[in-house]
Amino acid sequence: MEVVTCFSQNKDELVIGCSHIDEQCYIRANLLPVISCIAFPTDFKRSKKNTVALFPEIIGQKIFSIQTFLNERAFRVNFSSGDCLVFKLHGTRSNVLFFPRDAVTPAILFRNELKDDRKLAIGEIDRALSTDFEEFSRLEGNASKFLPTLGKIPREWLKDKGYLEADLHQRWELMKELMDMLQSPHYYIIKSSHDYFLSLLPTQQAIFESNDPIAACNEIFRYKVVIQAFEKEKNFWIKNLEDQKKRTQAYLQKTKGRLLALKTESPPSQIADVIMANLHAIPAGTEQTVLFNFYTQKEERFEIKRGLSPQKFAENLYRKSKNRKREIDQLEENVEDKEKLLTETEGLLIDLVNIQNFRQLKEFVKTSQLAHRQKEKEEQVPFKKFEVEGFDILVGKSAKANDEMLRRFAWKEDLWLHAKDVSGSHVLLKFRSGNNFPKTVIERAAELAAYYSKHKNERLAPVIYTPSKFVRKIKGSAPGSVMVDKESVIMVSPKGPDQ
Repeated sequence: MEVVTCFSQNKDELVIGCSHIDEQCYIRANLLPVISCIAFPTDFKRSKKNTVALFPEIIGQKIFSIQTFLNERAFRVNFSSGDCLVFKLHGTRSNVLFFPRDAVTPAILFRNELKDDRKLAIGEIDRALSTDFEEFSRLEGNASKFLPTLGKIPREWLKDKGYLEADLHQRWELMKELMDMLQSPHYYIIKSSHDYFLSLLPTQQAIFESNDPIAACNEIFRYKVVIQAFEKEKNFWIKNLEDQKKRTQAYLQKTKGRLLALKTESPPSQIADVIMANLHAIPAGTEQTVLFNFYTQKEERFEIKRGLSPQKFAENLYRKSKNRKREIDQLEENVEDKEKLLTETEGLLIDLVNIQNFRQLKEFVKTSQLAHRQKEKEEQVPFKKFEVEGFDILVGKSAKANDEMLRRFAWKEDLWLHAKDVSGSHVLLKFRSGNNFPKTVIERAAELAAYYSKHKNERLAPVIYTPSKFVRKIKGSAPGSVMVDKESVIMVSPKGPDQ
């Protein structure tokens, strides 16, 4: 086939269109750090706007062959001219690289922020691995060293088969069985938690299976890019509404308890009535006295606030009683409003659970004004929020906000960053389960930490970073002041959100 178009219209997504006579095929590579996958649709509609042409060098070139690299998560598209395009599918560091004919290193990168890829030599991508028993024995049956590209699912399979407890020969038999299955041309898609995975191991829980690798690629792309993105968005709003429901229920429980207490306790005005009826029997300066309470028909002890005359103390009690009536009226109004909100929230949750696609979800969010409410909620939090390559970065708004962010929003595996030796905002790079922090994301978080600090106008600034579990607040210390038990330093240029 001949390459007729190459463009991008979504962040970190590359589309290459190919044709031959009346046949068409596209290579659609999604290289987002959180979702790295590839599909081969027979049709693709390019947008009329927000699209950019890329890799002009390959337009009009004919594809000569497709070649996988040895024991590596990469393949190359070879053109008749001798040029080639390398698809490096390394999880969070996936990229597409253009190598001109006879070039050792790439001339063009799709993701320019992966600077280390500029030094990637095409002749060094292949991995020569020995997979015989002698090598297995030399490595003492260490599966990860024996097959470095072994994924999570095969490792879990070995573990479930008792691999860790087995002797060397038993491990070898399990490894041979695993390698035989991995080489069989059958593919499965499974769901674990909220994620979808492509597997080469037989399973009873498959939601899709095929012996066609193209069909498997297309289907896992659909699940990860379309379905998983929809489910993530839907689950976000479900959690948002469920949190609102819990907060509303907690408020109602607390407020109704307060209302019950206010309505069942004797009002302060009754004590004032008893005092005023017995003014003649209360000597000046008295702080405690026993009087007949005509409301309860009993002799009772009454306390009068020091420094106040019985008459003045009674006036204060009458005022409290009046304010108490206002408080009861306000609380009853609040309860009525919250009960309406609870009913509305429960109704929205029922509607949301039944939504099945992005179009319905988008319309639901719009008509329910959920996005507007979320924006108002975010304006109340103590941080600015940014998203970089699928990772959330939180930047404290003030010294007090820094403390609140560390106390309420930091998890032990989050990465904490701060400009070194100067005042500035605390920055949190939020941890994503199953994903290491890409170097490019750490650098971007550090740039923001430097920008929101006294280093803002420096050409290069040092920024310290460490997991949040090594950051602690010392009791009595100034707002924003913390103790860091372990740290690393990175040098970056301060860059704001729009740079």
